[in-house]
Amino acid sequence: MDRELLEMTASELVAPGKGILAADESNGTMSNRLAAVGVEPSSEARRSYRANLFATAGYESAVGGVILFDETMRQSMDDGTPIPDALTARGVHPGIKVDTGAKNLAHHPDEKITEGLDGLRERCSEYFQMGARFTKWRAVIKIGDGMPSAACVSTNAHALARYAAICQEQGLVPIIEPEVLMEGSHDAQGCYDVTAEILDATFAACKEQGVHIPGALLKPNMIIAGNDCPIQISREEVAMMTIDCLSKHVPRDLPGVVFLSGGQSDEDATAHLNLMNQIEAEHPWQLSYSYGRALQSHALKTWAERS
Repeated sequence: MDRELLEMTASELVAPGKGILAADESNGTMSNRLAAVGVEPSSEARRSYRANLFATAGYESAVGGVILFDETMRQSMDDGTPIPDALTARGVHPGIKVDTGAKNLAHHPDEKITEGLDGLRERCSEYFQMGARFTKWRAVIKIGDGMPSAACVSTNAHALARYAAICQEQGLVPIIEPEVLMEGSHDAQGCYDVTAEILDATFAACKEQGVHIPGALLKPNMIIAGNDCPIQISREEVAMMTIDCLSKHVPRDLPGVVFLSGGQSDEDATAHLNLMNQIEAEHPWQLSYSYGRALQSHALKTWAERS
């Protein structure tokens, strides 16, 4: 494990004023989004859209890294430059989603376990050679009747820690993403409690696996009531509760927290992060974004209209 390389990469990804663009939609998801804006889905259409996105003038001033899908990692810009090389030339770190998706957790209806540990070491070695410098693995935690179960929390925490350890071994900064879903009728306190539980379990597992925390990043949800909850807290309360939860359940030597938008509107996701950075609460990490839809939705529509 090259600790110096990991720490340098992690710090550059969350340098002041910079965040991470999540452009790692699966082929199926990206095809659906293309179809929704009137573009015939294909590998070339996905390449063309993303190449246009990564050719945007000046985006490197606000983006420290881009998470790619495997297909995109192997594609090229319009001029033939491999996409990872084009990103690196702009001072942007290429990243790669390495999990293989959330699958049903045996004997636990409606709960998921993220898979992808088999062959991960070999995949990470290849991705590093292709230019990747960080990775992402997403666990999904659902709140509901009797959920999350202890089994769901423990198995996902263990998988996140094993993933992080393997990636660091190969020189890649792991983004640890335990997402508590907005789906449900739970209130904000319910979200807070479950987020605290999964964070505690995940970082305990990381300690057991020897994960170097200063060479990793966290991609958590914000503390928000479920979509079906009749009582939605204010933006200011979202910011305060999120900072409070992280302050009590995230190691202080973690270099940065990059929030997922989690289905929030573009405006809410941006406003919540802005408020968190204005709060005069003492915390040691950089707070930034790792947004996908919240950054790309308008760009996709504009590209489709001009194409």
